[in-house]
Amino acid sequence: MFLLHFLVWMTNCLYLCDMQQGKLFCLAGLVGLASLFCSCRSHYTMSGIERTRILVDSRYDAQIDNDLNAFMAPYKHRVDSVMAPVVGKVARYMAAQRPESELSNLLADVLVWAGPKYGEKPDFGLYNVGGIRAALAKGDVTAGDVLDVAPFENKIAFVTLKGDVVLELFEQLAMVGGEAVSHGVELVFTKDRHLKSARLNGEEIDPARDYRVASIDYLIQGNDHLEAFLKKTQVNSPQEEKNNLRYVIMDYFREQMAKGIVVDREIEGRIVVEP
Repeated sequence: MFLLHFLVWMTNCLYLCDMQQGKLFCLAGLVGLASLFCSCRSHYTMSGIERTRILVDSRYDAQIDNDLNAFMAPYKHRVDSVMAPVVGKVARYMAAQRPESELSNLLADVLVWAGPKYGEKPDFGLYNVGGIRAALAKGDVTAGDVLDVAPFENKIAFVTLKGDVVLELFEQLAMVGGEAVSHGVELVFTKDRHLKSARLNGEEIDPARDYRVASIDYLIQGNDHLEAFLKKTQVNSPQEEKNNLRYVIMDYFREQMAKGIVVDREIEGRIVVEP
């Protein structure tokens, strides 16, 4: 209704101008237009921003839509044949968040686990939390679940960093609030986002030593504010499709399932932020 009145008002103003009844009418129309928009200023102000993840699972299947199911039927079988196979199981609901979480711990550990398949023995793994795009529900994990978690075309990668560069990298982790790091890494951040201490397998980082790091090709290019990776050497970054993270993660789950292992992780103090 407001839009209709506005259009009528503008038409009248233009008509008056077109009738050559003087610039006064055009000026009055412009002043009226400015007054109109000034008077629409909202009294609302933003007080804060919050975000959360919504887990979409079987609870939303309680009400069946037969028409929708009929429409989807021709496509469902084909998609399910690719996405529905179970690749493993998880013991609990897992989501990713900073500075540390069950899912981020798991994915960083998977990078280290994959090392020997590439002739590597990483000292630690590093995965970006921002690249983890879904959670895992307790129970079966399907290929589609893994695709939801790791939807990008990122590939596994291995690099060497000097110890002083590793400390620089950990400082950059502190500045962004943390990323996923593998078991054995112990980082303490100050509340103003600086690195206070860093240990690996119970030992201080040696600035002169070489460390082999398992990560992803996206991060070793210095993305996500991790510019320390630009000082990398001895890069092993295979780019074939089979090296995509989703396949590496699926292989990990399949191996655990073959051993009868239900995958689990806990928050264990890999990254601690001082109060």
